[in-house]
Formats: sequence, structure tokens, C-alpha cells
Amino acid sequence: MPERPPVLGRVTRSARTTPGRLSAAAVGLVLLTLLTGVFAALAVQDKRDTLDDLVQHREPLAAAAQQIFRSLSDADATAASAFLSGGVEPEGLRSRYEFDLLQAGAALGKASSDVGDDALAADQVSVLSQQLPVYSGLVETARSNNRQGFPAGAAYLREASGLMRSKLLPAAEKLYQINYGRLDGEQESAKEVPWVSVVLVVALLATLVLTQRYLTRKTNRLLNIGLVTATLAVALALIWSAVALFVLSTHVGDAERNGAQQVDVLVQARINSLKCRADETLTLVARGDGPGYEKEWAQLAATFTGDGQGNLLARAKDLAANDDLAGEVQLAVQNADEWVAAHRKIRELDDGGQYEEAVKVAIGDAPDSAASAFAKLDKNLIAALDAGRAEFFTQTTKAGNALTGLVLGIAVLAVVAAAGITVGIRERLREYR
Repeated sequence: MPERPPVLGRVTRSARTTPGRLSAAAVGLVLLTLLTGVFAALAVQDKRDTLDDLVQHREPLAAAAQQIFRSLSDADATAASAFLSGGVEPEGLRSRYEFDLLQAGAALGKASSDVGDDALAADQVSVLSQQLPVYSGLVETARSNNRQGFPAGAAYLREASGLMRSKLLPAAEKLYQINYGRLDGEQESAKEVPWVSVVLVVALLATLVLTQRYLTRKTNRLLNIGLVTATLAVALALIWSAVALFVLSTHVGDAERNGAQQVDVLVQARINSLKCRADETLTLVARGDGPGYEKEWAQLAATFTGDGQGNLLARAKDLAANDDLAGEVQLAVQNADEWVAAHRKIRELDDGGQYEEAVKVAIGDAPDSAASAFAKLDKNLIAALDAGRAEFFTQTTKAGNALTGLVLGIAVLAVVAAAGITVGIRERLREYR
């Protein structure tokens, strides 16, 4: 008996026949369909996970990092204000200072939970953890000396503020920038087109069309119901995915512009306003030896009261998603103008030798005092920040809703397409038996 030909030889001869070609096409199309479905479903699920992470993890961490800076800077300004009160500081200022330190510690704990392998972020957390107790110790020493009327209290307070400005605040600001950079990166990732899935879908559709043209030439039948069904299923998956990703990209873009970017601008404005408040009080603490504080005050104040693109509040108003948010920012603009007027009065009094009166305008509770104007400014900035964060959450949630059911839909349509291919080509193969 002659030897049986090798398997490879049988396959090669089979591939030269029409039934063999059809069988090979069926296997190839089914595999390509399932591969396309898996890649597409994974790509959609990855975007869904990214959006969930933005809402549940990334944005709250960026907010926590911002809260560290805000609490530390406010603690510095509050400590200086309490010092200006002389003797035993008011209970309200003391409570506010202690609450700021508690908030900073809690926010630091939250922000440090996601340091991971980021050495730069770990360095900032280390600086904050190590130097915060040193700062609070210096403030307590300054407070003790001030209660006893010792002039060394002012020196200790300035040393504490110097530590805050040279190490703590830069570390807090850098940590915020790191977290905001991660937030921005994930938003960009959510908007990216899944090109591998797009190429696979286009290749699958093209292969289905070519296969049907081949069958039309071989069988003189215009349509193959199974392959038409498969083509429609793939086309439906493509259209559904394209629409969903377009809606997702639109909402993520809105969340980025009207949410994250606006919050970032407002955060920078608030950071500068807090620095200005500390500068304002420390200039008085220095008693004529604080031109550096006043110079910095003027430079920073220009970022939320000046003209042009450098005005952070003007930029925030342009980014406002609605009239309510724009109204909050406009109130902040008015508060900033009131504060500048109060600060001008402080400098006139202090430079004119009326130190006690200057202190009253700086830390008093009169409606036209600097403390009142700053409090109103900070309150409206917080309201605007909360509104910006709410817009971020709203738009990002809508982006996630655009993907509802898409992963399951892609899986079902891939199975339908694979079944259509199998049935359609099997019917043609039966004709050759």
C-alpha cells in the first residue's frame, strides 16, 4: 500500500480547492472576530476603569494635596495674626491655627497613600512629615515668648515662617503639582483613541466584504445571509463604540476644561492669596524690617487683581461652565479689590507711624478690614473650587455613563458575528458535498 501523504501535504492540496479555501476563510474570520471583540472589550473596560479612578481616586488625591498647602499657608498667616494680637492670642485664632495643622496632617496622610514608586512624591511627603513638627515647635516657642513680652518671640515666629516658606510650602506645592499631573495624564489617556481595536475592526470589515465578493463570484449568489449578519453586527459594534467614545471624549474634555483646569487656576489663585495674607501680617510683625514680605505681596497680588492673562481670577471666570460659577468668581474679584484697598490703608498707617491702627485694619473684624476682605475672598474661592470639582465629577460621570453596556454589547455582537460567519460559510460548504 502506498504511504499516506503527510498532514501538511493534505492541507496544502485542500487549500487549492474551493471548499478548502472556504474552510480556511471561516476559521480565519472567526478567529479575527473573536480577537477583535476581546481587544475592543478590553479597551473599553480600560477606559471605564480610568474614568472610575479619576472620580474615586485621582481627583480626591489632588484635592488632598491642595488642602495640605491651603492648611499650612493659612496656619502660617493665622499664627502671625495671633502674634500681632499681643499677649494671649484670641481663642478663635488659636483654634483656627490648631485646626489648620490637624487638616494638614489628615490631608498629608491621604495624599501620601498613593506615593508608590514615585521617588519625587515620596521626597515631598518626607519633607512635610519631618518639618511640620519643627515648624509647630517654633511657633509654640514664639507664642510662649510673646505672652511674656519677650522680643525674641518675633524672631522665632519669623524663623518658623521662613521654614514654612523654604521647605513646607514648596513641598506641598510640588506634591500638588505631581498629583495634578497624574490627574491630567489620566484624562488624556481616557480621551485617547484605541487604535489597535480600530485597526482590527477595519481589517475585519474589509475581510468580510472581500469574502462575500469572493462567494458571489463563486456561487453567483448576491447575498450570504450569515456573512451579511456578521458584517452588520461588526458595523453596529463599530458605530456604537464610535458614538460612545465621542460622547466620552466630549465629556472628559468638558471635565478637563471646566473642572480640572478651572480648579487648578483657582488653586493657584488661592495659594497666592494665602501667601499674600501671610506676607501682610509678617510685614507688621517685622516692624519696619519686612520690605521683602511687602515686595512679594505686590508681586503675588498682581496675579489675582492685575490686568491681562496673568490675572488668575479672570482666567477662572473665562473657564466657568455656568453663570453661577462665574458669579462666585466675580464675587472673589470684588473681594480681592476690597482687600487691596484695605492693604493700601495698612501700609499708609504703618508707614505714617500709626502701627497700632495698622494692626487693627490688618486683623480686626471691621467690615473694611483686611481680615474681613480676605475671609470673604477665601470663602468665595472655596465655593468656586467646590463648584469646579462638582463640574469635574458631573462630566466625568457622564463620560462613564456613555460606556454603559458597551463591553457586554461588544462581546455579544462578536459572538453573533462569529456565529454568522460559521453559518454562512457552512451553507456554502454543503453545496460541495
